[in-house]
Amino acid sequence: MAVKEISNHVEIFLVVGAQNSSNCNRLKEVAESNGVPAFLINSVEELDLKWLADVENVGVTSGASTPDSLVRGIIDFINPSEVIEMGGEEENITFTLPKGLRDIRDT
Repeated sequence: MAVKEISNHVEIFLVVGAQNSSNCNRLKEVAESNGVPAFLINSVEELDLKWLADVENVGVTSGASTPDSLVRGIIDFINPSEVIEMGGEEENITFTLPKGLRDIRDT
């Protein structure tokens, strides 16, 4: 998991996404379990600049359904001197629709 790896290199984690997202909450838990303070925010307005005081390296991640534009907006607001992007594993999931849904689709 990328959050676990990145936790070794940052002093704080910002998880971008909805408070009710189990995925986002899990990302926050992983960062915290690695000893890194983590905050779940859904907008720039929720970012408390006190969290960034005396911090040199910030990790930013997001839930699966969080729009990239929201993440980019937070990164742009922080205005870091350097951004290092670490990609996670690409997920390719395929599945067959249940017969009932196939029937509806095919009508």
